[in-house]
Amino acid sequence: MGDIKLPKHMFLWSMSVIYMFAFASLYVQIPGLYGNDGILPARRMLRYTGKPLLEQLQDSPTLLWLGPQLGLDTQQGMELICLLGTLMAFGAMVWEPLRDALIFLFLWVLYLSLYQVGQVFLYFQWDSLLLETGILTVLVAPFNLFKWKSTVSKRHDGITFWLIRWLFFRLMFASGVVKLTSRCPTWWGLTALTYHYETQCIPTPVSWFAHQLPVWFQKLSVVGTYAIEIAIPFMFFAPIRRMRIVSFYLQALLQVLIILTGNYNFFNLLTIVLSLSLLDDEHVYFFLGHRKQNKSQSWTQTLIKWGTALAELASYCLIVYWTVVYFELEINWEKKSISSKTAFTYHEFNQWLKAVTIPSIWIGVLSLTWEITTAMFKCASVRGFFWKLWATIQWAIFATAAACMFAVSLVPYTYIENDSNSKIWPGVRTMYDSVDRFQLVNSYGLFRRMTGVGGRPEVVVEGSYDKETWTEIEFMYKPGNVSAAPPVVAPHQPRLDWQMWFAALGPHAQSPWFTGLVQRLLQGKKDVIDLVQVDESQYPFKSHPPTFIRARLYKYWFTKVNEDGSVPQKWWRRQFSEEFYPTVFLGDPNLDSLLNHFGLKDKGQPKRNADTFLPVTLRAVREYARALPAPLILWSLFFTGAAICLLKVLFSGSRSSSSKNKEKEAVAAVEKNDQAVKKEEKEKTKRTENSADCDKYAKKRK
Repeated sequence: MGDIKLPKHMFLWSMSVIYMFAFASLYVQIPGLYGNDGILPARRMLRYTGKPLLEQLQDSPTLLWLGPQLGLDTQQGMELICLLGTLMAFGAMVWEPLRDALIFLFLWVLYLSLYQVGQVFLYFQWDSLLLETGILTVLVAPFNLFKWKSTVSKRHDGITFWLIRWLFFRLMFASGVVKLTSRCPTWWGLTALTYHYETQCIPTPVSWFAHQLPVWFQKLSVVGTYAIEIAIPFMFFAPIRRMRIVSFYLQALLQVLIILTGNYNFFNLLTIVLSLSLLDDEHVYFFLGHRKQNKSQSWTQTLIKWGTALAELASYCLIVYWTVVYFELEINWEKKSISSKTAFTYHEFNQWLKAVTIPSIWIGVLSLTWEITTAMFKCASVRGFFWKLWATIQWAIFATAAACMFAVSLVPYTYIENDSNSKIWPGVRTMYDSVDRFQLVNSYGLFRRMTGVGGRPEVVVEGSYDKETWTEIEFMYKPGNVSAAPPVVAPHQPRLDWQMWFAALGPHAQSPWFTGLVQRLLQGKKDVIDLVQVDESQYPFKSHPPTFIRARLYKYWFTKVNEDGSVPQKWWRRQFSEEFYPTVFLGDPNLDSLLNHFGLKDKGQPKRNADTFLPVTLRAVREYARALPAPLILWSLFFTGAAICLLKVLFSGSRSSSSKNKEKEAVAAVEKNDQAVKKEEKEKTKRTENSADCDKYAKKRK
């Protein structure tokens, strides 16, 4: 692989942005989710038993143990962590020296601290993915915090950046495989996308239009998803550079389409960031318009070029051929469509997966060995004994770290195939068990099963003062009002709305937090109401909390295009399904029984913190941010940082151009001075010659 200095810088900048989105998005929701009056108070996750700090950190590795020493309760500790993470990530975004290994290590520790007490609202795959990517970013980032200029690319950069590519491979390959190993009939019947757009957690307006596409196109899209997620990832390790570039664009295309049709917070952005590991400096320069001049090639170079082109073409043809054969793609010219169906069985796919899992590991071993060997030769070419020794020590450290991370990742990677998982060396499994709680490596598998085949299940919460007239409590983001358009909220993740989607998939007893939500709404807790509606005018019980609350389960479907081709006024249609949560009120024995059963019963209010500087400052910041919608906060931070970066580029460009002009003026002045000196020397020489001629003439006359 060629030089990766530019993709590495792009990766580090993008990780700063992702961290900023993640911390800022969570900060807005902390009081309602984890506050003292929140749905799942985080203070219950930290039991202060008088143990030494080190023992507490071993039990639960989180910086929140330090809260009491700073005069903060658990909620304020989480808010402080989010603010520190947001500010540090924003600083790394706008100032290159802050894109340092120590800064990224601190960001990782901060997010891990939140994850440890986040409970069900932080147990999403992208939270685990961010933590795993974050620890790899520590290895990729340079140590340049105390230097004014960033450190040049190290010889071991190829090794650490390869770990990002391996993570990307595991994520995509597993996401494709689990769709078939789950035995979901919609994925096997290629009809998953006919349900996906309307049944996903929080659709976008584009989802409605995508849902209207013909069935044959939806099935063909599923086939394309399989090809991109299962076959294309093997091209990540291809020795042919163009194949890696092609795989980058195919993966980026898939993620962009998902972004357009679904609100998946920062997940798809993070996936695109991982795909940067497939690029090199030459392609980035090409993308920026700095094309490399073609040099004359020898006949051997030309032969190698044509050979690689043929091998590349053969690879593409094989992928297309296998896709056509195993999904029986046929063009119907009369209907102007392409028919498709799965032409293999579950047993055949399992046999294929069993045959390919171990070889895929060996492909990773060979690819990593190549990167380590290449880096070793680069270290050997360093001039000077001291610098060669220093480069070799760095190479040895990072090569060992990469080998260990690769080995540990094999345990969750082989979860996709049980026989392969059982063959993992026990020593590697022991290493994995020892670091599992730190989320260094994780297993992945997105969209394993398609839900809502018979209609999208949706929980609708209703409140009443008299138990006769019921008013629906509409959430800001999840479907409710059939006339309301689906929102666009990414990269923000409204975690309560997401969990409402999961709650609708089963009885309320499987979602204990829902009882906590009902209790807080009956109590009229402002922090929880802000999760439902930031705008008080949109909340029907703003003047006084409801006396009774119940929840009902509906089935939702997207509306269809009118017969005349026009778009209907309503986005959704719905039908009542069943009661989800019984009618309860404060003091209701049924509600108290559920609260006690789930451990959510209030046990007295915690002590109020002293009005010292830090708690007062945190409360002031919270009051300022309370009235602002979360997407507005996130995008304001991003565009502010992007504007600062743009101004820095423009300023540095004008400064460099002015310095170049000064250099040109200096060179012109020197040249002008040289010309004047030469002219003066010529005139002096001419005068000398004239005087000599006069002397000769005078001598002749004498």
